[in-house]
Amino acid sequence: MIGIILLLVLVVIIAGFYFSKTTKDMPKSWYEWKTEFRYQFIGMTGLIHDFSNESNDRVELYKQPGRVAIITGGNRGIGLRIVEKLLACDITVIMGVRDPQSAEAAVSKIVDLKTTKGKLICEQLDVGELKSVRQFAAKIQKDYPKVDILINNAGIMFAPFKLTSDGFESHLAINYLGHFLLTHLLLPQLKAAGTASQRARVVNVSSCVNLIGRINYNDINGEKYYYPATAYSQSKLAQILATRHLQNLLDKEGAYVQVNVVHPGIVDTDLFEHSATTSVPFFKKLCFKTPERGSRTVVYAAIAPEIEGQGGIYFSNCVKGPMHPAAKNAEKCEKFFNYTCELLKLNEKQ
Repeated sequence: MIGIILLLVLVVIIAGFYFSKTTKDMPKSWYEWKTEFRYQFIGMTGLIHDFSNESNDRVELYKQPGRVAIITGGNRGIGLRIVEKLLACDITVIMGVRDPQSAEAAVSKIVDLKTTKGKLICEQLDVGELKSVRQFAAKIQKDYPKVDILINNAGIMFAPFKLTSDGFESHLAINYLGHFLLTHLLLPQLKAAGTASQRARVVNVSSCVNLIGRINYNDINGEKYYYPATAYSQSKLAQILATRHLQNLLDKEGAYVQVNVVHPGIVDTDLFEHSATTSVPFFKKLCFKTPERGSRTVVYAAIAPEIEGQGGIYFSNCVKGPMHPAAKNAEKCEKFFNYTCELLKLNEKQ
């Protein structure tokens, strides 16, 4: 009897692994198997954290007329619910999206845009293309002297190998480089908005898999060897390293801008379209957060008064979460920040 029970447990574990792999294909090497097992461990830890911190995962919405928030993406999943919450605060929300018309239509399905006191503006932006980022930023600079909130939300996960027109691997470009450049270009507007009593805020939407990320300086674009899960975790670690150093620079300057990074939780969204979890949708419905709950920590980092003046922090379920050891090393953060400036050919270090 005990043998049968152990066999059933083993079958469940194997099935759970198979249907929650980061890829629909089976791993082809020991490195890929090891990466998958590390993802399984981090994923299980994340699910436990989401479950055990459900009571903490709350954000209070309050009226903030006159404030301007920018969000990349936002036309589906977590982003859509972030926009909904910001509009409920009477904030002017500018969505940078690939298809502005469909984005507005998506928001209008959950928010009555005719009666809300918040204002929605949709602008064209492909965050994975640096030219598009510069064009979007130029329009914002022209129309808005101040920006109170910047939420770098758009992203991809476990996608097949692809280089952008700028020659960067797609995870690195979309999840990190495009947002780094956008933040750099909008810093004057953010600094102009921040005050001693209410700082401007930048929120970088990352992931708990930053904990197993590694910056491969020798093959940053994965052209020598590519595995989707590795590319994704690298891009998420990159966000945190840059966040930490940028906050140090802003603090030294005395700028009233705080930059934080957020893990929204393990959320049931289309982000998993390239993973094996698409084969078992009931698993996601049962175990993962809803997009609405996934949006809470992001909005918390963007507006919560209780974290005023607390920058450079990694939040998960509206509490401080564990960071990769490299993110605690100021020299490593600075090294990668400067390396990013070189990749993007930025003359200034901010």
